[in-house]
Parts: sequence; structure tokens; C-alpha cells
Amino acid sequence: MTFKKIGGPLLGFILAGCMLLMLLHPEASLAAALRGLAIWWDVLFPSLFPFFVISEIMLGLGIVHLFGALLDPLMRPLFGISGSGGFVAAMGYVSGYPVGAKLTAKLREQKLISRIEGERLVAFTTSSDPIFLLGAVSVGFFRDASLGLILALAHYGSGLMVGLLMSFHGRKEQKTPTQDPTKSSSDVPSAPAKQGFGRIHAALLAMSEARRKDGRSFGELLKGAIQSSLQLIIVVGGLVVFFNVLMELLARAGILPSLFSLAGSLVSLVGGPPELAQALISGLFEVTIGARSAGEAASSIPLQFKVAAAAFILSWGGLSVHAQVASILNGTGLRYLPFLTARLIHAVLAAGLVVLLWKPVMGSGLSSAWVSLPASTAFTPSASGVTASLALLSLILAVALLVSLLIPVFMAMLRLMRRS
Repeated sequence: MTFKKIGGPLLGFILAGCMLLMLLHPEASLAAALRGLAIWWDVLFPSLFPFFVISEIMLGLGIVHLFGALLDPLMRPLFGISGSGGFVAAMGYVSGYPVGAKLTAKLREQKLISRIEGERLVAFTTSSDPIFLLGAVSVGFFRDASLGLILALAHYGSGLMVGLLMSFHGRKEQKTPTQDPTKSSSDVPSAPAKQGFGRIHAALLAMSEARRKDGRSFGELLKGAIQSSLQLIIVVGGLVVFFNVLMELLARAGILPSLFSLAGSLVSLVGGPPELAQALISGLFEVTIGARSAGEAASSIPLQFKVAAAAFILSWGGLSVHAQVASILNGTGLRYLPFLTARLIHAVLAAGLVVLLWKPVMGSGLSSAWVSLPASTAFTPSASGVTASLALLSLILAVALLVSLLIPVFMAMLRLMRRS
């Protein structure tokens, strides 16, 4: 019997069991649902909703097409993705999961990227946002702002490494045109061949053409952006509440303690403290609960292992985030398995980087210097945190554009040096 045949009945049996547990523990289920709702309202809604709306408006105005033309020389050689993926990467790293998946789905709908490019893009642009990583995890859960630097280096550094590794994904399929028929000519293919002001002019033309094709007034664009963003943020909140209730039900049924014991044995096999099993299993389901458990773990556990566990959880994202991404990718033709593989690689790399960078970062004074920088305190779950995120987004895009514009200059200089 295949998995597809038993999958439906098995899922129905699991849901029936959850319903029975909810009837047996109504107060605990309600409390868990309220905790999930509080996380959504206090953290996710204010940090994600503005970026959902902004990204929708920028797509409608053709700004993404502008960046796509300008960033193509940078993104295609490094990550095997068209230039429009550069904007998605910047938004994904600044605003957190699942913004990268949402923008990838939008680009896919507009046929600006192929299926393989979309799978590459969503695999490495799904990450934690600085507000959560620096504000909630470092300061809130670990109560140590100096840990923000090593967490950021491990999480975002390993994310870029995943992007480089994912550039090898689907190369055989791309060599066969019949297996990737949705590659669109609308992805401004002529722009990367131009240099200097010619490429800027081509990018402006691509932006103008995209705006013309959209055709909506700014008011209509804003209304549509708010409507679609509200729908998505409600889905995100519903999934967060569901997984909070699910974890509570698993704990009440005695399943979660068994998973803790099993995970503790596995952690011991790789040389880690088994006491971190609760944080890792909690993070398997929901990233916020897992990261909080890592920060509140026993003081007898070495700090570097607790931070490594938090980095692992942040990079894995939790099944709640996986469900959010899967719901966004539904109907786009993008497969979930490459995303799952990338999350596992990202999690292992992030935890490994924490261990490797611990002494160079924490023992050299870099962490203490980081605390004195405005960036260490600017990213908080508030209006100021959103402002800092927008400033960081502008900085990332500006640096990426500068590098992209300088690449043809360096290539020309290299050709001249070879000829001489």
C-alpha cells in the first residue's frame, strides 16, 4: 500500500485524536491557543504585515522589475537566480519568514522566474528577521545582547552558504528545455548584457513596462495589497495557534516527553548536552517556543551549546513556518522537498558556525563592541524596529546594486589586463 493511500486515513486518525484530546483538556487547549494568538498579535503581525503590504506595492509599481534588471549580474553567477531574486533575498532576510516565500510565489505567478529558480530562491531566503533574532532571542530569551552578533553571523552566513549550494539544484533539468518550459522572456534578458547607463536605462524601461501591464491606480494597488496581506497574515496566525495547541495536546498525551527522551539520547550521541532535547523538539514544531526553551535551559549547560541550539532552531524554522511556506507555494508548481532539504542544511550549518565562531567572536571583544552599536538595540518588536528594518533593507539593496554595477567594470578591466 502506497503512502498516498494511507496518508488520508492516517491524517484523519491523527486529527480525530487531537479532537478527542481537546475535549479531554479544554482549558489547556484554550490557554495554548491564547498563547499562540498573543505571539501572532504582539510579534508577527506588527513585524510582518508592513512588509507584506510594501512588497505587494513594490511589485505593482514595477520596482522589483527595476532591481531585477540591475541585480542580474550579481545574482545569476552566484546563486543561479535572475536578478529579481536579489530583491526577494533582501526582503526575506530583513523581514523574516515567510516573506521570502510570498515574494517568490508572486514572481512565479508573474513568470519572472522558472520553477527551478523559484525552488532555489525560497530555499535560502526563508530566514528569521533581525527584530526577532536580535530583539526577542538575544535580549528577550537569553538576556544577553552580545549574543546577537554571533547569532546573526551564524544564521545569515549559513543562509548565504545554502544559497550557493542551492545553485547546483536542478542543473540537469535546466539543461533540458522541455523540463523547464515556464522560463519567461519577461525577465529582462537583455538588461544584463548592457553596461553602465545602458543597463540602468534598460532597468527603467522594464519598470515602466511592468507598471503599464499592471495598470492599477495607486489606490487600487494599496487596497489589493492590504487585502492579500491580511489574508496571508491570518493564515500565518492560524498556523501559529494550531501548532501551539498541538504541542500542548502532545504534552498532555505524554507523547512530547517521550520525544524529549529520544532526542536527548540522539543529542548525547553527537556529544551535546541531552538537556537541550526539550528546546530542539519544541523548535521542531514552533520556532518561538524552541528558541525560548534554549534561552531558558539549565544554567549548567555551556552557553555556546544553548546558542548553537537556538541557531539550529532559527534556521530550521519549525513545522509552523514550514506549513506557512507550503500553503504559500501551493499552486505555484514549486516543490516542498528542496525547501525541506535546504532547511535541514541551513540548521546544521548555523549550529556548526556558532561552535566554530564562538571563540573568535566571543573571546576577541567583538561581542562587547557589538553591544555599543545602535544596531544591537534598534531591532525591537516596535515601530522603531520596523524603521530599522527598512533602513537595513535600503542598505542591503544599495550595496547589492553597487556591487552589481561594478561587476562589468571589473570584468572589463580584467580583459584589458589579459590583453596587455
